[in-house]
Amino acid sequence: MSRSGQPPDLKKYMDKKLQIKLNANRMVVGTLRGFDQFMNLVVDNTVEVNGNEKTDIGMVVSLIQFLVVA
Repeated sequence: MSRSGQPPDLKKYMDKKLQIKLNANRMVVGTLRGFDQFMNLVVDNTVEVNGNEKTDIGMVVSLIQFLVVA
């Protein structure tokens, strides 16, 4: 959900680079390729960022329980 309590309109973010904060303070950056009504995200060309470290992890399918779109 977004800050307003409404599901975010993710269509406008398709094929755009996103920064996503996951649980345990994990942060990934990648290109949104798809999503469904349950907010499962498909993110391509994904890089996990941990401080100054960056790890290429490829394609990620993730269930997002809480999403803030700023």
